Amino acid sequence: MPRPTPAQISYGSATVVLSTLAMLLLSEARSGTGVAVVAAAGLLLGVLVAVTVPIPAAGRRARGAQAATPVPRPRVRSTAERRVEEHSLRH
Repeated sequence: MPRPTPAQISYGSATVVLSTLAMLLLSEARSGTGVAVVAAAGLLLGVLVAVTVPIPAAGRRARGAQAATPVPRPRVRSTAERRVEEHSLRH
């Protein structure tokens, strides 16, 4: 199982804290069972958010079988280089 990225950890943790606090305030849960249910729902929501945060493209390539090797581009000569080359061919 791959390790979670810092973004996944931070989004998941923030979701757990904020959603649990909001649900406790809105539900006005007073019993231990009610608080436990709200805390479990907040934790489940935080895990769901952490799992759905996209993995950066660089991480996906590195986890693949082989990262594609970049194809070298042909060198583009400037106008000045072409003129110097044409001049040297004439003389």
